[in-house]
Amino acid sequence: MTLSRPAPLADHHELAEFSSGVAELDEWLRRRARANQAGGASRTFVVCVRNRVIAYYALASGAVRQPEAPGRFRRNRPDPIPVAVLGRLAIDQSHQGRGIGRALVRDAGLRLLNAAEILGIRGLLVHAISDDARAFYEAASCPRHPIP
Repeated sequence: MTLSRPAPLADHHELAEFSSGVAELDEWLRRRARANQAGGASRTFVVCVRNRVIAYYALASGAVRQPEAPGRFRRNRPDPIPVAVLGRLAIDQSHQGRGIGRALVRDAGLRLLNAAEILGIRGLLVHAISDDARAFYEAASCPRHPIP
């Protein structure tokens, strides 16, 4: 079974069987990802086996008010500080534990480095859905700086 490289979500991608074990992430993929993409609210990148989605992440733009940002991060920055947001990341249960999540965080980081050459992105804000997700992101080199 060959996994695709992460690619933008498209109409031919099959979402119905995706099951990460977190209902909120599964439902968002099935019900909101395409609409958000069409409306420009976020961009979803998927990894597939054939056309069946087995992993995804979603990026959006955002901003953090300077007083809410960690000390080093807010120094000499505008208010608000423009950031990219990693709002969703999930792996189908049949493919968990294989390093795909870490690879997706890396892919998102590389895409954002390219975007930062064109846009004013000063950081990455990660929405961790649970304590387990927070631990995963911290292990994947996303430092913890909670924003109120």
